[in-house]
Amino acid sequence: MTTRIALVGDRSPHVAAHGRIHEIMGRLTDVDAFWLDSTEIDAAEIAAFDGVWAVPGSPYVEEAGVITAIRTAREQAIPFLGTCGGFQHAMLEYARDVAGLPAAWHAENRDAAIDDSALLVPLACSLVGHENDVALVPDTVAARTVGRLRTRERFHCSFGLAPGAGERLEGAGLMISGRDPAGDVRICELPAHPYFVGTLFQPELADEQPHPLVRGFFDAAGARAQARRPIPV
Repeated sequence: MTTRIALVGDRSPHVAAHGRIHEIMGRLTDVDAFWLDSTEIDAAEIAAFDGVWAVPGSPYVEEAGVITAIRTAREQAIPFLGTCGGFQHAMLEYARDVAGLPAAWHAENRDAAIDDSALLVPLACSLVGHENDVALVPDTVAARTVGRLRTRERFHCSFGLAPGAGERLEGAGLMISGRDPAGDVRICELPAHPYFVGTLFQPELADEQPHPLVRGFFDAAGARAQARRPIPV
């Protein structure tokens, strides 16, 4: 059975990650990918997919649409991968809908002074075009999928979690499974979910594809597709 993947984000020829994702999908014969702009997200439609990938390219035209897709994937146990902007908005959805922080906001999406309710804030040093090491927590989905406890990854982001925000989300059940050498959050996951992984870095930019975390996402989505296959009679 073909695995159906929703690529959630506003596709643009100017976003390098989008071109790389298109290349990755083109190599997979058992996967059908559908790009869904942030303005055309419907929860019922999202629920029909085997996997949801919230792709880079924020700020999105419609933040609420991306949040709806992420919430649907989380609540309905649909395998999910969020990279860069997708990671950031997964953290935003979790903060608002699970961690009891309904006023949490993303500084990229709002022209306002940073205050305690800002969940995503400008990084002290932009990571656009940078590579950095990420240390993985043992016995997490990220560590098991990557197969080692340290990985070097490519970033293309200017925003990340505000200081202390990761710990607040972790207190609400999210797991921080990867940090950079400075201790800043770079990977989060939901342990009880079939596959719910967010990375501030962009695994789609790695030289070797699919990146282990992308492959893990595809594998989980494929398992969902198999489970949804009608039983022969």
